Amino acid sequence: ITFGSIFLGNVPVHEEVHRCAGQIHGYKGCIRDFQVNDKELFIIDDALGGRNVENCNAPICDYHPCRNGGTCTSDAENWFCECPKLYSGKLCQFATCDENPCGNGATCFPKSKQDAVCLCPYGRSGILCSDAINISQPSFSGTDVFGYTSFLAYSTIPNITFYYEFRLKFQLANYHSALQDNLIFFTGQKGQGLNGDDFLVLGLHNGRVVYRYNLGSGTATIISKPLDLTLNIHVIHLGRYLQKGWLKVDDQKNKTVTSPGRLVGLNVFSQFYLGGYREYTPELLPEGSRFKNGFQGCIFDVQVRTSMNQEFKSPGTPEGHPNSGRSVGQCQDSPCSLIKCRNGGKCMEGGSTVFCDCLAGWKGAFCTEAVSVCEPEHDPPHLCKQGGTCVPLPNGYTCHCPLGTTGTYCEQG
Repeated sequence: ITFGSIFLGNVPVHEEVHRCAGQIHGYKGCIRDFQVNDKELFIIDDALGGRNVENCNAPICDYHPCRNGGTCTSDAENWFCECPKLYSGKLCQFATCDENPCGNGATCFPKSKQDAVCLCPYGRSGILCSDAINISQPSFSGTDVFGYTSFLAYSTIPNITFYYEFRLKFQLANYHSALQDNLIFFTGQKGQGLNGDDFLVLGLHNGRVVYRYNLGSGTATIISKPLDLTLNIHVIHLGRYLQKGWLKVDDQKNKTVTSPGRLVGLNVFSQFYLGGYREYTPELLPEGSRFKNGFQGCIFDVQVRTSMNQEFKSPGTPEGHPNSGRSVGQCQDSPCSLIKCRNGGKCMEGGSTVFCDCLAGWKGAFCTEAVSVCEPEHDPPHLCKQGGTCVPLPNGYTCHCPLGTTGTYCEQG
């Protein structure tokens, strides 16, 4: 088989070469994978020519060639991979984010086989997270349509073992967000998801503020009265000294609790998370500290002290500066105000993350590119079978069939 000037299996030679060099034997056997530098060549489909080559006796699907969950289908003549959503290529080896278009450390998510969404890091916004933004009152979008939460992560709060006090304010995105299971902040022994791990967590559940901590011998819980949703801004003051904790919400009466068991120290090692988690799902967090969704709205004026003789300070090193974050915007700002989606596309935003949700038949960052009849997103999809290549025509398309197949849609062996 020849690939340009590359020969696979044997070299075509003249009889004079045989006399000079002795008899030359070609390779006898099966060759399955062939790669030159970073480019993978498909042995039958990419060949320019060949001689005395037949199908390998060992069914190719026995070698499980399809990647990323693709399903291999073969017959006597050929084989192909049926790829799951978000992957393409002969072996389902390509994903939208392989060539990451996102900048500044953004998280790339493959919205479709050919379009990506950039989940922007702290301090960045825009389609590709290229725009710098100043954040004084962080806005969180909860759990987005891709399953990620927006969050800020600050350095571990020191000297929190025996005493702490927190003060903060928050503004709900809407009435509905108060009725969900939403995290406000978390710090704890992260990573194993064990019952009994120390943690400190604050969140919302069914319109009430929930404050929990575990010193290693059982969880203490305080639940406030329902929030007064006519208030625009809510104020929380909470604390703990040894086993005893307290919570005050808005003008509600102060509530107290004593943790079970005999342990009196909170031993936490994680960063201080505000608004959500870094992880895709919260299952690795300690039992009792899990909230299903991130916060929806604004959290600001967060302050902490770890001694009654201290001044309150903002978390972070330096003070007030997070280590990292994702999809966090400035309260009351809308990144969609700077984006115009075309051809009926709808602008979607979550914190600082923004993208265009395109109507059927359109794609691209701003929905400006028409979807070809041969592309995976086209509805209805093309009918080329068994690895046939779809080629668009002025009126419809045709199928270029691989070696060993024929028919309008390459459906015949």
